[in-house]
Amino acid sequence: MSGFDVMSGFVVHELAAELRVQVTRPMPELSAVLDMEVERLWCVACARVAACGAGALFNGRVFSADAIAPYAITGHLTEFRRTVAQMERPELFAALGVRPLAVCGVLRCADGVVFGRRHPGAIYEADMWQLPPAGSVDAHVVGADGAVDIYRQLRSELREELGLSPDDVDVLAPLCVVEHPGSHVCDLGMALTTTLSDEAVRVRHRTLGNGEYPTLRIVPIAELAGFLAVTGDRAVPPAPIFLARAGLVTMSE
Repeated sequence: MSGFDVMSGFVVHELAAELRVQVTRPMPELSAVLDMEVERLWCVACARVAACGAGALFNGRVFSADAIAPYAITGHLTEFRRTVAQMERPELFAALGVRPLAVCGVLRCADGVVFGRRHPGAIYEADMWQLPPAGSVDAHVVGADGAVDIYRQLRSELREELGLSPDDVDVLAPLCVVEHPGSHVCDLGMALTTTLSDEAVRVRHRTLGNGEYPTLRIVPIAELAGFLAVTGDRAVPPAPIFLARAGLVTMSE
C-alpha cells in the first residue's frame, strides 16, 4: 500500500522484507525533439557540476521504476542523462516517465547514526545532509535474467563513499521507498548496523572514502530529533522517514 506522507507530497511506498527488483522491459525510444532537449539539459548540468569542482557526470545506465509494490519493483534501465534532464525540468516527467531508484542506508554505528553532507556542487540535493551510503541503482548490479541486486548496490556505495567493507556491516530488511514529487527520484531505505566506533567510521571515510561527503557527522540516537529540528530543510526529506521506520525517531502525522 502507498500513501502520502506529511512532507510536501512525498509518497511513501510500503515494502515487504522479501522484495524483488526486476528489469522487465527495454529503454523506450525518444523523439528527435525530446532527445535534443535531454542532451541540452545534460550539457548544462555537466558544465555546472564541473564548474563547482564536483567531478564529472557519466551517462551510464540506471534503473527506473515503472511499478512499485510491496513484494516487487519492476522497471527498465535508462540513460542517466534522462534522469538529469528530468531533475532540471521536472515537467518532463510526462514525456520521459523516469523514476530513478536509489538505495539509501540508515547506518547505525556504536556511537549513533551516520550523516554526510553532500558536496555543494552535487547534481542532486547539493549541500544537504543525507544518510549515507546512497546512490543510484545502476546496470552493474543487473543479472542476465534482469534481476536487480539492490544489496550489492548498497555494499558498493558503502565501500566507495565511506570506505567500509561488506564485512563491517549487517544489512537489515528494506524500510520503504520515498518518492520525490518533483524529480520522481525513488529512495529505497535500508537499515544497516556496524559495531565500529565513531572514530573508526571517520578514519575509514577520511582515508578510503571517495569524497562525496566532505563532512561526516555521527549523531547519537538521543540527539537525532534535535539534529533534524536544527537542520530542517537542509536534511534530505526521506531522512526522517527512514529514521522513523528504523525505530530511531518518531514523526508527527
